[in-house]
Amino acid sequence: MRTARFIGSWIAGLIALALAVTLFTQWLGFALGAATGPASLFLWMAFGVNLLVWSSIGALRVVDSSARAVLQRGAAPARRRATAAPAPVGGRERSDDRVLVSAPAGGGGSATALVDEAGDGGTSERPAAPDGAAARESDADRMRLAVIIPAHNEEPVIDAAITSALRLFNRWDIYVVSDSSRDATADIAAETGINVLELLSNRGKAGSIEAVLQEFDLTENYDGVVILDADTELDAKYVEGAKRQLAEPGVAAVAGFVVAEWKPKERTVVGRLISAYRDRLYWMLQYLLRFGQTWRHTSTTFIVPGFASVYRSSVLKQLDINPKGLVIEDFNMTFEVHHRRLGRISMHPGTKARCQDPFTLGDYVKQVRRWTLGFWQTVRLHGVWPSLFWFALFFYIVEILLVAVLLIITAGLGIFTVLPEITGGAVLGLGWYSTGYAAVTAVLPLTVIGVGLFVPDYVLTCVMAAIRRRPSYLLYGLFFLPMRLIDSYLTLRTIPQAWTTKSDGQWKSPVRAAGKL
Repeated sequence: MRTARFIGSWIAGLIALALAVTLFTQWLGFALGAATGPASLFLWMAFGVNLLVWSSIGALRVVDSSARAVLQRGAAPARRRATAAPAPVGGRERSDDRVLVSAPAGGGGSATALVDEAGDGGTSERPAAPDGAAARESDADRMRLAVIIPAHNEEPVIDAAITSALRLFNRWDIYVVSDSSRDATADIAAETGINVLELLSNRGKAGSIEAVLQEFDLTENYDGVVILDADTELDAKYVEGAKRQLAEPGVAAVAGFVVAEWKPKERTVVGRLISAYRDRLYWMLQYLLRFGQTWRHTSTTFIVPGFASVYRSSVLKQLDINPKGLVIEDFNMTFEVHHRRLGRISMHPGTKARCQDPFTLGDYVKQVRRWTLGFWQTVRLHGVWPSLFWFALFFYIVEILLVAVLLIITAGLGIFTVLPEITGGAVLGLGWYSTGYAAVTAVLPLTVIGVGLFVPDYVLTCVMAAIRRRPSYLLYGLFFLPMRLIDSYLTLRTIPQAWTTKSDGQWKSPVRAAGKL
């Protein structure tokens, strides 16, 4: 049965790829024959100049990484050494509105005591580290990371997130902060034996991160801090990859590589549509945009996603994590790193983690609105400063605004030109409508709008179906264009709100499904 599924998935992938090539070839011939202007416009709206530019830079990064790997192949491997694991950090029973629910008893004292014993936080006897890449591997081995999981009413998923983290970290290195949860979030976390801090007033995610950092002095007792969402499940190689990247000189933070969770049996049709759409979006943004933006010679990415990120402790100390008025924290923390020139952002496809996407269209709209509002609020807060980061960000902003406007206008023109077909020409009895219809169809006939707008977008879906070997994407992809219209509307709608809306950062829990690992 497993062999049959494997063969079937590959066949489905090849069919999707063949469909993508056929559709693109036919569409290009149709569009060029109809009008060269609309053809280039539709191509630009589907793919974008930024994706082309950063994909090219990403290809240079692959060449650069391959060349460096060849040069370092002859280097001696780093010697592995055992290090004393950091012990649990003793918390305070109560401070302000914070309550320490639980802290592991094992581990042999405080992390500070371990640092004092060994002199630098490791074993007292330590051979000299080799040079170059081997030295960085040795540094990565010794690196101590704390894990923070802020949570608010996350009873269905918190156990799976903790279980995922426990596979890669010691329990005394994991800290859950329950932000005024009204369910069993704190109790479930406490039963696992990890550190649990409960906030009696709702502070939001940024305020929760700030509180747990202060309560346990994490930036003083660890080399880095991992920040996870309560629905995040880490890949087995996440920690290895994150440490290796953070050990590189100049790296301030590591961005996790998000993988959309695909559990169709646990979702409704709408939930599967959202998950499939997000999978395509994540793949494009990460492989075709952020991979190039996080090259060691560029470092211009504008987001370290908050679902799974790692910050160097010395950098985290200098960030204003919780400024007033912001709805989310991850855009602001990333801008802070760039604005204060604290180092570069690193990202590698091997450092993966999974997260749950919204299950309902209502939660999807709320999430996208929160993300886009947070982005514009962060742009407003930090302003513009001379840098390669802002040079790249400027062209990104210009393109997303133009694409959003043109996409909505073109879709509107499509509806305008299809109404006579639906009403049997009745609307053409209106003089103004008839005049407008003649003007629009002279430049963009309905077939050009429909084929030009839909097919390039659907070609991307076919490519994604081939990569993932999921033929169901070919069905869900028929509705991806309306999802893009929702995104475009929210992108434009939240711009004025970023200057008029004051956010307290407090969160509302979406619909969750119990995690299964």
